Amino acid sequence: MVNTPSILLADEPTGALDSKTSYEIVDLFEELYSKGNTIIVVTYEEDIAKYAHRIVRLRDGLVESDQINSNIHKARAFMKATAEE
Repeated sequence: MVNTPSILLADEPTGALDSKTSYEIVDLFEELYSKGNTIIVVTYEEDIAKYAHRIVRLRDGLVESDQINSNIHKARAFMKATAEE
C-alpha cells in the first residue's frame, strides 16, 4: 500500500484475526475501494465475503457463480453497529 497500488490482492486477510480486527481490515479495504482501488479478497469466511461489492465463487477451479452483492449496505450497517459496542 506504500506505492498506492491500483489493485490489492488479499489472500485470507482476516483468517487468524479476532472479529474486531477483521472488521477494521474490511473497513480499510472499503476506504481504499472508495479512493478508486480494486480490492480482490480470497476468503472462506462467509461473514467477510458479505462485505464485498461483488462475490465470485469458485469450485474445482471453475466459476460457480458471479454476482453483485445487493446486501452490502446491510452488512456495512451491521459492521458499524458491532464496532460501536
